[in-house]
Amino acid sequence: MFLNGFVTIALLAGVAMVSRTPFVFPSLGPTAFLFFFTPRAPAASPRHTIYGHAIGIACGYGALWLFGLQHAPPAMATGVSLGRVGAAALSLASTGALMIVAKAAHPPAGATTLIIALGIVTRPFHLLVIEIAVVILTLQAIVINRLAGIDYPLWALRDAPR
Repeated sequence: MFLNGFVTIALLAGVAMVSRTPFVFPSLGPTAFLFFFTPRAPAASPRHTIYGHAIGIACGYGALWLFGLQHAPPAMATGVSLGRVGAAALSLASTGALMIVAKAAHPPAGATTLIIALGIVTRPFHLLVIEIAVVILTLQAIVINRLAGIDYPLWALRDAPR
């Protein structure tokens, strides 16, 4: 966990530093933890990870838009308004519900949606960068886990034979 988490996040942080974009953000930490500590858990599969964060991004931005906050400063700079409460609550509730419906539960995506709903990352291009970072981290996890001899899925866990 220590070595793999260090290497994967350091690479993404380096890309963030060079590109001046959010290639590293708080919910990548718990995603990396799932990948390297419990790689065979359903929530750590590439499918759950990529879909979960995509759902979180869409719900976070949708909640911002619905409450008219897509251009507002972050809550940390201005305080939490009633609109921000609504955006945060709606983003998390809808992210959780849609991940369940899609059968793609990935708990760190709950943090991703709040990062957006609270105004920390709101630019549409940066939202795309966040999903690209998730895909890159997922690809790193596939390579690292397979090199370690772990039967890590390329997309989703296979059902056990009946």
